Amino acid sequence: MLAQAGTVSTPEVLWWALVPLLILAGAAVLLLTVASLVRRLPEWLPATWTVVAGLAVLVSVVPLWSEVQDEGARSFLAGAVGIDGSTLFVTALLAVAVVATALLSRAYLTREDLPGVELYVLLLLSAAGGVVMASANDLIVLFLGLELLSIAVYVMAALHLRRIQSQEAALKYFVLGAFASAFFLYGIALVYGATGSTGLARIADYLSTSVLLEDGMLLAGFGLLLVGLGFKVAAVPFHAWAPDVYQGAPTPVVAWMAAGVKAAGFAALLRVFVLTFGSWSGEWRPAVWGLAILTVLGGSVVAVVQTDVKRMLAYSSIAHAGFLLVGVQASSDRGTAAVLAYLGAYTLLACGSFAVVTVVGGAGDDRHGLDAYRGLGASRPWLAGAFAVLLLGQAGVPFTAGFVAKFGVIAAAAEGRSYALAGVAMLAASVAAFVYLRILVAMYLDDGSDVPDVDPVPWGPRIVIAVSVSLVLFLGVVPGPLVDLAKDAVPVLVGG
Repeated sequence: MLAQAGTVSTPEVLWWALVPLLILAGAAVLLLTVASLVRRLPEWLPATWTVVAGLAVLVSVVPLWSEVQDEGARSFLAGAVGIDGSTLFVTALLAVAVVATALLSRAYLTREDLPGVELYVLLLLSAAGGVVMASANDLIVLFLGLELLSIAVYVMAALHLRRIQSQEAALKYFVLGAFASAFFLYGIALVYGATGSTGLARIADYLSTSVLLEDGMLLAGFGLLLVGLGFKVAAVPFHAWAPDVYQGAPTPVVAWMAAGVKAAGFAALLRVFVLTFGSWSGEWRPAVWGLAILTVLGGSVVAVVQTDVKRMLAYSSIAHAGFLLVGVQASSDRGTAAVLAYLGAYTLLACGSFAVVTVVGGAGDDRHGLDAYRGLGASRPWLAGAFAVLLLGQAGVPFTAGFVAKFGVIAAAAEGRSYALAGVAMLAASVAAFVYLRILVAMYLDDGSDVPDVDPVPWGPRIVIAVSVSLVLFLGVVPGPLVDLAKDAVPVLVGG
């Protein structure tokens, strides 16, 4: 019977290309298994294990990068998964964010007297979902990665069981995220109905012989996909969850959301719209153009009136999403490279900034008002100085990585003749600078004699802050390594 049936062919699997994903998923499963079998693990072990896993992923990316640059991009599993420069670049950023979040979480959990194994397991699983999103060549695979990343973060946001704000943040994130996932899934269904495929390459082939605006089902599917991914990157008007979730969730989790989740979300945006819908960019660019203006202005303007630093940084993160959308709407190699470089710079800025916020937050994680930073320049000069550098980087001050990032996306918009958008982006950057200036004034010009002293900085946040500040300054003065890596990632993008 078997002989008559013949040989069953199975999809090709490039195991070497799956090494980063296997490291993250394997580390999560192994840590969870050990924690379930051992009654009490040493407090340092889960954090150390997670840091080692993140560093292992970062190291594994190096030979894969060389392979892709030499041999070209590859797709496997019947074209559903691909490995290319963009995939590896974002994977490296996710690994950096995992290491930083694990270092922050160790100090945070010790201070708050919280059990911590679950946080590290969920962090690794969420990062695995991000890697799947960055390598997806099929909308179904992309949806699976999105859900794996999202569900883990929903639980992470609720892990501070003694803070009602943490439970509220997780509930809001879950409910709104469920709606966004439903929109995204319905968009996949409509795209499949219009094109007969969920593979990005086949959708691109279909678009080469059709007109997007003349296909109502395909256009509706495109819009729903944009809504789903717009929620994930906190683009206006899909941003309502971000301020409350950033304020209520544990601060190390917020660092992961700002760095890792945003990187994965924009990786998905690039794969879906620049790769798949790139041949019809003239039809979808106006939608992203409008979304970019709303996001960059909405985030910058509303941030000005906030008095809670975590909410300030939440709206600042929304504004940064707007700048990234400026690069996406360019729909060009330069725009894609600018987005990747921006993600690299923002990962460093977000991790370092929330490391400072973690320290200043104190026991209970509730000292986040602007008053808590009064006089920080006198009581903790090095901590205030590091925060000042990171804030100036987010403002896009020259000789910081933030300036290089903002200049890249604005230049890409100008090259694509989106002069109005480039002008709005520069205006928004000026408005956002006032937000960071308020924090700087509180740290250096306000009297903080009546403000409780900041606790000593643990070694984990100390490492994150030191590395972030050093790289932000280095890449601001010598931007070549970041810019060149982003450019090298662009020509090898693959759609299937």
